[in-house]
Amino acid sequence: MMTRMFLAAGLLLAQAGADAPPPPPTPLAPAALQVGAARLPQYLPLLRGKRVGLVVNQTSLVGRTHLADTLKALGVHLTAIFAPEHGFRGEAADGATIADGRDARTGVPVRSVYGATKKPTPAMLADVDVLVFDIQDVGTRFYTFISTLHYVMEAAAEQGKQVVVLDRPNPNGAVVDGPVLEPKHRSFVGLDPLPICHGLTVGELARMLNGEHWLAGGARARLQVVPMAGGYTHATPYALPVRPSPNLRTARAVALYPSLCLLEGTDVSVGRGTSSPFEVAGSPNQPASRPYQFTPRPNAGSTSPPQNGRLCYGLDLRQPAPGQPAEFFTLRYLLDFYQQSTDKPHFFTKYFEQLAGTDSLRAQVVAGRSEASIRASWEPALGQYKVARQKYLLYPEK
Repeated sequence: MMTRMFLAAGLLLAQAGADAPPPPPTPLAPAALQVGAARLPQYLPLLRGKRVGLVVNQTSLVGRTHLADTLKALGVHLTAIFAPEHGFRGEAADGATIADGRDARTGVPVRSVYGATKKPTPAMLADVDVLVFDIQDVGTRFYTFISTLHYVMEAAAEQGKQVVVLDRPNPNGAVVDGPVLEPKHRSFVGLDPLPICHGLTVGELARMLNGEHWLAGGARARLQVVPMAGGYTHATPYALPVRPSPNLRTARAVALYPSLCLLEGTDVSVGRGTSSPFEVAGSPNQPASRPYQFTPRPNAGSTSPPQNGRLCYGLDLRQPAPGQPAEFFTLRYLLDFYQQSTDKPHFFTKYFEQLAGTDSLRAQVVAGRSEASIRASWEPALGQYKVARQKYLLYPEK
C-alpha cells in the first residue's frame, strides 16, 4: 500500500510539473537539498489512519504541488486546514482578517487562526488527531507564522494532539542578533523570549518551545520534526522559490526585513503600497534632499499602506552598497531616519516597543547612543539565548 502511495506521489508531482510554469530560479539552493515536506517516507506513516489538520500556506509545496493537494491525492484523511496571516493560499493583504471557509480544490474546511481566534480551540481540533505544520519562515521574531506555531503547539499540548513539523531553511539562518523580547512586550508579533533574528529553522524553534517550557503552563507538545536532508547548514544561502508573504517579494527584501521592520514602529514607510516593499524606506518627515522619493498607494499587498498618498523622502535599498552584503541585522537605518527626522517628537509610535521587544531601544535612539553602544546592552540576554539555542540545533552552523 505504501509503495503505491509513493508511486502516486511521483505521478502527481510529474503531472503538476507538466502543467505548471517553471518556478523562479533558486541558484543559491544546494541541488541535493530536500525540505521536510519532500521527505514523504519519513512522515506518511505518522498520518496513516489519522485525522489530519494542516497548518499551511502558499509556501507549503512538495515540488511544485501544494502539500494539501499532495496528501489528498495520497489518500491521507484531511479534516481541516488552519489558515495563518495572509490566508491558506497566501493572497490576503498585510493584517487582513482571515475568514473560515472551504478550499475549493480539496474540499477541506479552512479554519482561520488569524482573526478573532489565533489559538485553535477544542472545537476547532475536535476532528483532528495530528497537526502538520509546514510554513516558510524568514528567521525573525516578529514574523507571525512562528507565533502561529507557538499557539498550535500549545493547543495541541493541552488537547492531546500530535504535532508534526516539516522543516524548511531559514534564509536568515546565520544571523542571531538583536534585543531579546521582554515579557511585558509580549504580543502576536513576539510571543517568546527570542532576539529579533533567532537563527533557527521552524523545526529547531519547535524543539526550543518544548525544551525551554515556553508554552503556557510549561506544557510540552507531542512533537515530531521531519528535518531537511541534503547537507543544509545555517550558513547555506537559500533563495525562496515562493514569496513567503505578499510584501516579501525578493531575496533582497527578505534579507533587509529584520532591519527595516523596526521602522514600522515609526513614521517611516518601508515601501508597503509600492512595487518594492522592504527595499525602499522614507517618510514625509525627512529632508527633501534625501536621495530617493516614493508615494505609497493601496495595492494587493497593502490596502491601507502607511503614509498612503504622501510623498516620502528616503532611501532606495534595492541594490546593496559596494562591499556591504544584505545578510545582516543593523540599526543603521533606524538611527539614520531618527537623526534626520524633521518631526522627532512624533517619529516613534506605540507599536515600536512590540517590534523591538524592549523599552530601552527607543530611549537609546533618542539619547543619541551609537549602534555599538546599543548592541553592548543586548549582550547579557543575547549571550544566554545563544547558549540555550545550541541545544536545539538540527543542522551545523557552517
